Amino acid sequence: MKNIAYFAFALLGLIWGTNFMFMKWAVEWISPAQIVLLRSFFGFLPILIYALATRALSWRHVRYIHHFLVMALLATAIYYYLYAQGTTLLLSSVAGLLSGVIPLFTFGCAFLFLREEKLNARMTMGVLLGFVGVLLIARPWATGDAAISVQGVMYMMLGSLSIGCSFVYAKRFLTGLNISAVALCTYQIGLALLILLLVTDKTGMQHITESPKAMIGVSLGLGLLGTGVAYILYYFIVERLGAVVAASATYIPPVVALLIGIFVAGEPVHALDVLAIAAILGGVFVLQSGRRVAAREVPVRVVAAAD
Repeated sequence: MKNIAYFAFALLGLIWGTNFMFMKWAVEWISPAQIVLLRSFFGFLPILIYALATRALSWRHVRYIHHFLVMALLATAIYYYLYAQGTTLLLSSVAGLLSGVIPLFTFGCAFLFLREEKLNARMTMGVLLGFVGVLLIARPWATGDAAISVQGVMYMMLGSLSIGCSFVYAKRFLTGLNISAVALCTYQIGLALLILLLVTDKTGMQHITESPKAMIGVSLGLGLLGTGVAYILYYFIVERLGAVVAASATYIPPVVALLIGIFVAGEPVHALDVLAIAAILGGVFVLQSGRRVAAREVPVRVVAAAD
């Protein structure tokens, strides 16, 4: 069973890494907001079917709808929209590289709002190293053809901040509710879909049907696989291998996005991009190792205090 879980782990990273290419295809025909609407629609269907099949949903959960609404905004509607906007302005490989900072923003939000994280030197080094990677990608000193859209980078950073805040909000308000992850996911994406249906300008959305490639990318790539199947795989990995291993799947998408950008889309790659991805992923690794060191030190301090 563990072999299947590790296969699911690799597949999840691959699916997430392809999302940026699919968004790039779709934005040639429809707006970023319309991409998010279609992605949520096609992603919601398999999750709903799975939730109904496993009887994960219950009317008693309605009392927590305000929490589900916050998660729908932070972890789906706003997050997806900002990433779609950022990908519109950047190469797909660059957008994928920038997605690697999600763990850094998650830690920052936890440090500020949960007050459970204790910053040590290794963790500080990890955060700084990660954002050096972002700086290498953004290259604010570059001009001409070498310049990167600062606005696009900011959209990606804000999207990462949104999903980072959602993890902290979920830990603070949802973990003690005894609601299955499948149910939480169903409510989250379902509410996001309703919000998007109300606020999205649907004018011209039918144009995406003129491009089979873009339509397949949105419906199957971003929707069915990138949202629906990806969430199901994620929770399967959490159940089989634990949350720490599942979360480390975020190391894979930046690498996949970079390779797809180079070999599929024919996007240029710079030495600074390779250095940047090493800095970002290295920063996340150093940060996580610092957190493990801090976690081991807590019992030691407790024992010492007791003595």
